[in-house]
Amino acid sequence: MERKLCRSRNDRLLGGVCGGFAAYYGWQSWLVRFLYALVTLVSAAFPGIVIYLLLWFLMPEQKDN
Repeated sequence: MERKLCRSRNDRLLGGVCGGFAAYYGWQSWLVRFLYALVTLVSAAFPGIVIYLLLWFLMPEQKDN
């Protein structure tokens, strides 16, 4: 089965971006969210927010199986 990076439909707090990355890499979603929030805060928040919004718009949503 081919893995494809896409936004999660089930594991989401906002757009499912972090849940999609967690599913793709096999990580826990809370860890991905924590690391993303940490990097966003350390980088003065603005770039992290813009990147998340871009990924929300550009990443396809997970399809039903």
